[in-house]
Amino acid sequence: MFGRKKEAPTAQESIDQQAAEAAARQDAALGKGAPTPKRKAQEAARKRPLVPEDRKASKAAERQAVQDQRAKMRQALDTGDEKFLPLRDKGPQKRFARDYVDARFSLGEYLMFGALVFVIISLIVPASSEQMVYVLGGFWVMFLAVFVDVFILSRQLRKKLAAKFGEVERGTVWYGSMRSMQFRKLRLPKPLVKRGQYPS
Repeated sequence: MFGRKKEAPTAQESIDQQAAEAAARQDAALGKGAPTPKRKAQEAARKRPLVPEDRKASKAAERQAVQDQRAKMRQALDTGDEKFLPLRDKGPQKRFARDYVDARFSLGEYLMFGALVFVIISLIVPASSEQMVYVLGGFWVMFLAVFVDVFILSRQLRKKLAAKFGEVERGTVWYGSMRSMQFRKLRLPKPLVKRGQYPS
């Protein structure tokens, strides 16, 4: 009375059927320019390894690529090669800010040395002595002078950037100001201009 139930297709048969339908649709869209690939060829194309066969060689190659990239970045920090510089140092405005700061004498270069001297003196001189008042006063005078110098630099740098590029990129003035507070020989990327050699 009732017909015999058809057996449910297996998962593999369903996948094969879907692949065949997709291939047929693609042939219909692009036109039949080549014979339909055989089932073995289709299965081989689908069987791609999720991980490389030689995992050790793959890891070694990846490690070597990372080391090469770091070496190129270190070299770029010495030569100023824009292609391999870190993202925070890239761009013509950042390059202009670096050159402008490096061409200028900044009090901020010596702030860390002044702080170190203050710490050493504070360990030697008793805190209750009169000399300590002068030492502390001298440190605050130096700190205030550095603050004024950085403020003047930021105003000058903003004007120069606006005159050359029209619009100042966000963070460029702060980038130059922070660079001015680093000792010149320890700056990265390394200075490429001499003192007084301002960018045009």
